[in-house]
Amino acid sequence: MAAAKNVSDETKNEAMKVAKATQKPGQAKEQTKLIAAGIEKGIAEYKKQHKNKARDRDKARKQDIKAKARTNKTVENDTSEVTAKSTNAHLLPWGLLVISWIGFIGFSLIK
Repeated sequence: MAAAKNVSDETKNEAMKVAKATQKPGQAKEQTKLIAAGIEKGIAEYKKQHKNKARDRDKARKQDIKAKARTNKTVENDTSEVTAKSTNAHLLPWGLLVISWIGFIGFSLIK
């Protein structure tokens, strides 16, 4: 009975239409109502399963987005570390060149 309370009027009307469409000649109204109730349960179960599948797809999609964000963040961190290391590596030869020229000029001035 709890499931019957959760079924919408639209679902009940749809179930009754299907039950009347498949009604056999000489079939009692009670039998048609029982068939409609069974159809209601089937529709409710289908909607429930569809809702669960949609929820699972949404969870999977969100997990994929989070995983991609983590991957992108890791790649960005690695790239920034490589850039920082290559910037430092790039400055080292220039710094040594400047120091050697200063040393050369200083040595020339002392002589």
